[in-house]
Amino acid sequence: MSGNQDGGIGAGAAPSPAAQLRDYEPTEAAALDRATQVNGARNVVLWRHGRTAWNLERRFQGQTDIPLDEVGLAQAERAARVLAGLRPSVIIASDLIRATRTAETLAHLTDLPITLDEGLRETYAGRWQGLNDDEIIARYPEEFEAFRHGEPIRRGGGELETEVADRVVPAILRGLEKVPPGGTLVVATHGGAARVALGRMMGLPYGLWGALGGLSNCCWSILGEARRGWRLLEHNAGTLLEPVIGDDE
Repeated sequence: MSGNQDGGIGAGAAPSPAAQLRDYEPTEAAALDRATQVNGARNVVLWRHGRTAWNLERRFQGQTDIPLDEVGLAQAERAARVLAGLRPSVIIASDLIRATRTAETLAHLTDLPITLDEGLRETYAGRWQGLNDDEIIARYPEEFEAFRHGEPIRRGGGELETEVADRVVPAILRGLEKVPPGGTLVVATHGGAARVALGRMMGLPYGLWGALGGLSNCCWSILGEARRGWRLLEHNAGTLLEPVIGDDE
């Protein structure tokens, strides 16, 4: 999903095809960069980590510290080349190794340091962690159904989604304090953490957070500052045609 910075379309005749071609930007990165330079708005890129073996096995990771597999590392390296085109100002990351290693691929290209923040960790899911979908359904069918229907539950006795947002959003705001006008913050985090952050930062009621689809491994969403708060510019963007697998489907 993509869009422009907050603003209207001026009155008058539509631009000619020649003018449209002249103004055309060939890449999303260039278009986003031009918009930020015009109005000084900052942007936040919420970037999910690359694939892990537990993602592939559809095991709920939560805060279990599982590393990237070979595919996940390759995903991160490919995605980093795209994100480097946004000329990020600051990189922050969850301190779980799958997110940290993902962030390192971008730091290598941009020569930026990484600030680790445990507030960006994935949802803690207690008894669910380490179980695959079939095992969760078999052992905790009522919890699983409640979660699928969007009810506020503590999966496996862990955190509520609102509690995850309570720690993820302040971590993002701490990172934003270091971002200059027109700059971009890249947040290397997790699927569930990213989704609740999007819902909270856009001011959506909790019941609508589920309308935001999950992020595929190493894909990202972009929020831009606007006059009335944060606006979703892109969602589940990236060059990788990957299914959404993992903790936040």
